Amino acid sequence: MDAAEEFVNGWTFEDFASDRKTQFAVIRALEIIGEATKNIPYEVRVKYPSIPWKDLAGIRDKLIHAYFGVNLKVVWLSVKEGIPEAKPDIKRILDEM
Repeated sequence: MDAAEEFVNGWTFEDFASDRKTQFAVIRALEIIGEATKNIPYEVRVKYPSIPWKDLAGIRDKLIHAYFGVNLKVVWLSVKEGIPEAKPDIKRILDEM
């Protein structure tokens, strides 16, 4: 999560949309988040229902199966809105483990 945010820290969407290397880095970071989410035990998911587990896991599938291109706006919003929204809860879970 931190890496995806750091890659675009201080950037506008236009900056992101014009930098292919950063697009690939952010997309890869989101794929890793999605894959890691799929490996979280069911008991943890049930204990923390406020976290959008399905959405976090689903972003990976959407990204790696986007044969005709990735919607950069969706990627951008995932990093700028989705991650910051879920991050405090994820941090709390990690602290409790």
